Amino acid sequence: MLHIFCPHCGELRSEEEFHAKGQAHIPRPLDPGACTDEEWGDYLFFRDNPRGIHHELWVHAAGCRQYFNVTRHTVTYEILETYKIGEKPSVTSADKKSAVQPAVEKA
Repeated sequence: MLHIFCPHCGELRSEEEFHAKGQAHIPRPLDPGACTDEEWGDYLFFRDNPRGIHHELWVHAAGCRQYFNVTRHTVTYEILETYKIGEKPSVTSADKKSAVQPAVEKA
């Protein structure tokens, strides 16, 4: 079982309390009405599917019910960090893995 750090609660909680909601940092079009069907379809349906570092939107569904972002390695499933929406990630795909404290504890 994994314990994931919730940046809103400030504590490690059981992975069963969380749900992944997809890719993080996707900007909504400023004027959706001006988008072509193709542009709108790209915004709604097309997401990155990288091998390696990936930023995801998660929700603490059985806890504080707040949304936050997770930096996760898609091959190893290792969670490298958690951070609030609006904050910048400290781990990027260029870093591979920086000296950030893991946001997960294995039980």
